[in-house]
Parts: sequence; structure tokens; C-alpha cells
Amino acid sequence: MPPAVVVTVSPRLPGLLGPAGWAALAGRRIAALPGAAATADVLRAAGWQVADAADAAGLDCDVACLAAPGEDVAGRPVVDGAPEPPGAHLLDVVALMDRLRSPGGCPWDAEQTHSSLRGYLLEEAHEAYDAIVDDDPVAMREELGDVLLQVVFHARVAAEAGPDRRFDVDDVARDLVEKLVRRHPHVFGDAGPRDVAGVEAGWEEIKKAEKQRRSPTEGVSRSQPATAWGTALVRRAARAGFPTPEPAELGSTSPEELGERLLAVVAAAVQRGWDAEDALREAVRRYAGELDAEARRRG
Repeated sequence: MPPAVVVTVSPRLPGLLGPAGWAALAGRRIAALPGAAATADVLRAAGWQVADAADAAGLDCDVACLAAPGEDVAGRPVVDGAPEPPGAHLLDVVALMDRLRSPGGCPWDAEQTHSSLRGYLLEEAHEAYDAIVDDDPVAMREELGDVLLQVVFHARVAAEAGPDRRFDVDDVARDLVEKLVRRHPHVFGDAGPRDVAGVEAGWEEIKKAEKQRRSPTEGVSRSQPATAWGTALVRRAARAGFPTPEPAELGSTSPEELGERLLAVVAAAVQRGWDAEDALREAVRRYAGELDAEARRRG
């Protein structure tokens, strides 16, 4: 009989075992270290006999001992019984948020609503954007985590809502996957290979069919900065064959030079007591109105 073996299991996915894990259990008595208690309970509920083991040092040679990764295995051979797929740690985020929102958790987290949290979503997105602009991978890792927290937080709040407003994090993930599959027929369907321009054009056509949008303004956030709002409208209008504002003579030879000229315009507006952001926002708002009117005219 080969020596006792330790089979590591996933603390996030109790009961999950891969082929190597099941093979290691075959023909052996099974024991479980404290860190594998959840998996031991799942196996017992399915009719398996699983003994408890305080440590791995005194195991008999015919025993396969379940253990959590990192537990002391006393030098026993180890089989990775449940390799976790990429993204497994996302389950920890969901479980943590459930703990924070549940009785006995954090009183601040428990009283938050979609409305009270919305400012944090924008703030964290801006901080993640800054980290990307700075090309700082350490900051990116942290700030993207904060954005992820907001997604999970809002999904947890929604899970507690009334029947007509309720959804959970699995609904969010499911809808996202279904949407991405629909919008990539060149990958998941029979649309055939496309270049980048073809992918973008196809994406817009699919979105148009899904949303039944009549105007290029529909689905464009009005709360984003005026420059981003205007950029989105001009691009959408051009793709849809709607009129776009007459382009100005830039006189700039690079994006950097353009940035300096825009900053000079901001400085000039400040001298006159004007707010350049508000001025541009009003212009974009008027343009959005013109696009909506044109969409109505086209029927």
C-alpha cells in the first residue's frame, strides 16, 4: 500500500474535486484536517465516510487526508485535488460583502443604498483611470479592486430589494456573458473573421438592434465630462449618418499641442469669469437636442 497522501481541496468550493483528487481517494479511507471541514461535510452528506484528523503526522498508510492549501501536511505527498479556475477569488469578494451586509456585520455597509453609493462608483472609476494613465500596475491592481467592490456592493443591495427590483451578482455576470457572446458573432457565431473596423461596425449594429435606439443620444451618459459626452455623440452621429458639428481648424500638429491650446482656452475663460466645462456642456446639450430632433424627423 502506498504511503498516506494529502489531497488539497478548495475552501471556496467545498466538495469540488478534480480527476486527480478522485483518483487519490480511490481505495483509501478518508480523513480531513480542520481546514477541509466544509468539503468533509459535503462528502458525508453524499454518503461518504470521512473521519476527522487533528494533524497529518499520524496518518495510516491507507488514508487519503483532505486538507486546505497551506495546512501542515507533515511531509506527506500532496495531490492538488481541486485546482481552482481563474476567478475563484471573486467568490471571496461576494462572501465578504454578504458578511458585511448581514446581521452582525458592518452597520455602515448595512445602511447603504444605490443612491448613497453612486458617488463612490464615479470616484473609484476616476482613480482607476488615473492609475492607468500613470501606468502604475500596483495602483491599477488596487483601484480596479475598488471598482469591483462597487459592482459587488450594488449587486448585494439589489439582492435585498423588492421582487420587481431584485437582482444579484450572478444575474449581473450572466447578463454580461450573454451580451458579450451576442456582440461577438465573429468569435462565438458564424459571422466569420473581421478586422477591427468590422468588429466595431458589427458591435454598433447589434447594439442598435438590441436597444431599438432611434437617436445617437440614447444610451450615452449625460453625467460624464462634457468633452467625453461630446466625443461620444459626434462618433455615434457620424456612424449613424447624422449631422456632426463643423470641425474647427485645429492648427495643431500633435495631441500634446492640442492639449496646450485647450488649456489656453480654459485659462482665457477663467479670466473672463466663465466656466469652460459648463460652456461646452451647454453646447453638447444643444447638439444632443438637434440629434433627437433629427431622429424624430427621420421617424
